[in-house]
Amino acid sequence: MKKLLSLFIVPAVLFTVEKTHAQQVKVGVFDIDVMVRAMPEYSKVDSLLQIYERDSIGPQYDKFVTQYKTLDSTYKADSLDAATGKKPKAMWDSTAKQRQQVAIYLMNWQQISQYNTEQKRGQLAQPLYQQVVNAYKKILDTKKYGLIIKPGAFEQGSTVVDNLFISVAKELKLQSLPRELVMLGPDPDASKTGTTTPQKTNPATNKKP
Repeated sequence: MKKLLSLFIVPAVLFTVEKTHAQQVKVGVFDIDVMVRAMPEYSKVDSLLQIYERDSIGPQYDKFVTQYKTLDSTYKADSLDAATGKKPKAMWDSTAKQRQQVAIYLMNWQQISQYNTEQKRGQLAQPLYQQVVNAYKKILDTKKYGLIIKPGAFEQGSTVVDNLFISVAKELKLQSLPRELVMLGPDPDASKTGTTTPQKTNPATNKKP
């Protein structure tokens, strides 16, 4: 079904782009998140995130597992006393409630840890996002694009869509870009003298071919 939808979506986007181009509205391709991840400094964010997961997320999980085991043991040990009246049932009920809450937390731990990790990622990458946003705004203010689309929303090789990844990379003084970003479209400044398109790099190694 997704493949079938894509057959309709891509031509529709291409038709829109071609029509927009015919009306002399400038069209560009760009994505802030993708650009941030393409910056050389982003590898440091990944490294710090691994440390966070090891030193914070992991210990948090272990703490809740230990807490659950303690509550579960208390719950089971006091169940008979609570039933016979040797211990207040309210106390046993309180333990049961806490035990259930921790169990629910552990059941949803994957989503919770993923949310916390993404929050941390955003915090660590915030300076890079600010750099990209500032450069992107400067390009838009200067070149007055009427339509910006994301990668994947059109067929690569189109000559009517300017590659703003290249423009933003130049503004950020980057020397290279991943190959898949350079191949998205033509350099808007290629015809201008003194401009150099950032070289392609292998996304896996970040090395020039």
